[in-house]
Amino acid sequence: MTIGFEITAAVAALAALAIYVVVHQRKRTRENARAQADLDAWKLRLEQDLKRARDERNRLLDALGDAFLLVDDHGYIRFANSAARQLFGDRDLSDRPVREAFVDPRLAASVLRCLETGESIQSRVVLPQQTSPRGDQETRGLNAWIVDAARMDEDSIGGASTRIVIRDVTSEHQTEQIRKDFVANASHELRTPMAIINGYLENLLDDDMVEEPAMARRFLTVMRKHAERISRIVEDMLVISRLESGEAAALKVEPFRFRSCINDVIERLESLIQSQNARIDVRMDDEKLLLQGDRFYWTQVLFNLVENALKQNPHPGLRIEIGLEAAGSNHRIWVADNGIGIPSADLAHIFRRFYRVEKHHSQQEIKGTGLGLSIVKRAVEAHGGTITVNSVPGRETKFLMTVPREPAPAEEPAA
Repeated sequence: MTIGFEITAAVAALAALAIYVVVHQRKRTRENARAQADLDAWKLRLEQDLKRARDERNRLLDALGDAFLLVDDHGYIRFANSAARQLFGDRDLSDRPVREAFVDPRLAASVLRCLETGESIQSRVVLPQQTSPRGDQETRGLNAWIVDAARMDEDSIGGASTRIVIRDVTSEHQTEQIRKDFVANASHELRTPMAIINGYLENLLDDDMVEEPAMARRFLTVMRKHAERISRIVEDMLVISRLESGEAAALKVEPFRFRSCINDVIERLESLIQSQNARIDVRMDDEKLLLQGDRFYWTQVLFNLVENALKQNPHPGLRIEIGLEAAGSNHRIWVADNGIGIPSADLAHIFRRFYRVEKHHSQQEIKGTGLGLSIVKRAVEAHGGTITVNSVPGRETKFLMTVPREPAPAEEPAA
């Protein structure tokens, strides 16, 4: 009896132990499952937070106007923002060596020096059009870039250790070159007439030419021509300076009768027109048609174009046509002549400062300032317009300007 009871008790104890073990294991399994679920949820939240942080970082870097790259210690690109991808023609830059990404090694030189020395480096690189990082999209000729490379304090993305900023400074470079060329050309253009005037003055004073009226008058006539040339150069430079210094944004825009502007120009050039037996025709559908703009600058535009046609074609019988017509939301204005024309090789350069097409002129003639067409182009652009030129030598040379047409006020315009 006792043995049977002990056996029963042992079996019950074993059963209880088995039940306890099973219950405990199930509890541990549930706890492990909850722990694993919590760990998985934490990992998921961490990944989501990292992704949001990465996406936010990418959005911020993509908002930069400059190209931004991250490079590792081996010179491989680990990240490129939107501006960088656009700069390199939307090529895939990730995991590419810096040397391969840049067509011209001068762009990569600063980055490679930074990787080798660990020092921050900033350099200015001027490249020809053929090796611009913009590739076939580059149409500006010489292009300039600031390459700024520096080591980072700690790894940021996939082992990247160096950040690169590439800034396009082509506009500033071209402006600086224009300024330098302008100063050099202006100095040269002013030096020549000044030297001539000083030479004639020396002859008049040192050689007693004053006592010879005929000779003195001839000298003084030449001196006056060159003095007028100096005055014209200075005046033209002042006009260009006003147009490019921001004053053009404050143009005195008001409606005026374009025909009256034409009449003023013809009156100012009347003596030259008559001496060359030239003819000026005006073609306007409406003689009272109004133009919205600054009359002073439009007078300069017409005067320079008509005077240029007369001086480039000194032979008798030149015919010049000045026209204006409405074309949709624009006005089309042109000045055309039937003179000797402009060689095709010169057409792309005629709006450059101090550029002249005068190979047919004699050495005795007083040169123009070379600024007239530059003033024309900048004055038209200041009015929101464009100017083009076509020339068939011996038949027609036509300057065509297209400017926005705005409704004129009802008030009586200036005559």
